[in-house]
Amino acid sequence: MTDTSDEFGAEDLTTDEPTTDELLERYAMLRDTIQGLETEREALGAQLKSALAEGERAETDLYRAVLKISRRVEYPLDRFREVFGDAAALEVATVDRKKADALAGAGDLDGDRLRELGVVREIQVLTLQPKTR
Repeated sequence: MTDTSDEFGAEDLTTDEPTTDELLERYAMLRDTIQGLETEREALGAQLKSALAEGERAETDLYRAVLKISRRVEYPLDRFREVFGDAAALEVATVDRKKADALAGAGDLDGDRLRELGVVREIQVLTLQPKTR
């Protein structure tokens, strides 16, 4: 067994575990890398969709790009309400905060009343603040 004490008999407390600062540095680097890659992927995807829609072909040794139609079922609120009633419609309905804020900004909704309706839920979110501003 190896002696990990120094000349005064104190234990060496160094470990291979990263410090909190090192964890933050690695987390920030990965987050920034992933966000950059996602942005690039979205831009490349838009360019490819446009080219394929114009009839071009795209393929590599491993992949061929194909445009497919995706279908998503939606239920018109007025018809859903007619068939299942107010309570069911209210149960499944959601309010898009950004759209509600836009309507208030345009004057279609009373902004003060909208703010009064808002419910704030607290959750823990890890965010990074840049040191340079």
